[in-house]
Amino acid sequence: MSKILVTGGAGYIGSHTCVELIDAGHELLVIDNLSNSSIESLSRVEQITGKPVTFEQIDIRDARALNQLFDSHTFDAVIHFAGLKAVGESCELPLEYYHNNVSGTLNLCLTMKAHNCRNLVFSSSATVYGDPASLPIAENFPLSATNPYGRSKLIIEEMLGDLHRADSAWNILLLRYFNPAGAHPSGLIGEDPNGVPNNLLPYISQVAIGKLEQLRVFGGDYDTLDGTGVRDYIHVVDLAKGHLKALQKLQQQPGCKAYNLGVGNGYSVLQMVQAYANASGKKIPYQIVDRRPGDIASCYADASLAAQELGWSAELGLDEMVRDGWNWQQKNPDGFG
Repeated sequence: MSKILVTGGAGYIGSHTCVELIDAGHELLVIDNLSNSSIESLSRVEQITGKPVTFEQIDIRDARALNQLFDSHTFDAVIHFAGLKAVGESCELPLEYYHNNVSGTLNLCLTMKAHNCRNLVFSSSATVYGDPASLPIAENFPLSATNPYGRSKLIIEEMLGDLHRADSAWNILLLRYFNPAGAHPSGLIGEDPNGVPNNLLPYISQVAIGKLEQLRVFGGDYDTLDGTGVRDYIHVVDLAKGHLKALQKLQQQPGCKAYNLGVGNGYSVLQMVQAYANASGKKIPYQIVDRRPGDIASCYADASLAAQELGWSAELGLDEMVRDGWNWQQKNPDGFG
């Protein structure tokens, strides 16, 4: 058992990872500024696991609060989820994304260094591959970004690489997520976006349950099978389990390494709409509108490196994603509210 600091642990991926960490016997401390998450998610984590979750409301940009936290606790590793994460919003609010994501991570690393904690699992993103020249995307592909959100993740990856090159005592795993979807099978935790969802599945869910009139499909003229964007959707529980494997890998002192966490194939927006309609028995009206700035046509992973080196691969498919996502939406029509 080890003591893990989870930043952004009240969020969608963070809360699901907390369940897996607790079930595996780790001791957690969660921090979150609750700007785009709910404290209720952690009481649901307690319900699922039957264990208490220690929480402090801290913003990672607050260096003083972080230092006080590390003065009071000794952590074996940090799993760093805290960050703003909407592609479209990042194009409108680039400074907020750089301030929150980059400055916040810099603060976190300075605090970790000062307290001799040098094990870090970082939530990165497939957006660091920009618009890839070919598919599937492997970890050794050239890196670039088509939007400020992706660029903030890429800057952090480069910063963490420099940190390890300067001090080899650091062990850092960069987990490049593809598109998380679904919810915990209990229906107690799931994705609860503020306002109109940025991610596809919660948007479809809210149309299915009648909260939103119709789905806006951004772009119908991409070079894909039906003209809509293709993404690699991964069940959030599979993604959460990837963090457990990453923690185990840190014990081998791997240095600084990147891993794709994806299923390895893509589904179009309209395929997802059809799958959700089948699972929910509801009609999903949609309208095709202009492309969003910063979006690309297709994106899916070569996840073989994670299978070889972490012993991780996705076990749940599209049917489970839409089933569990719809279960969460039906049980929580207003999210955690």
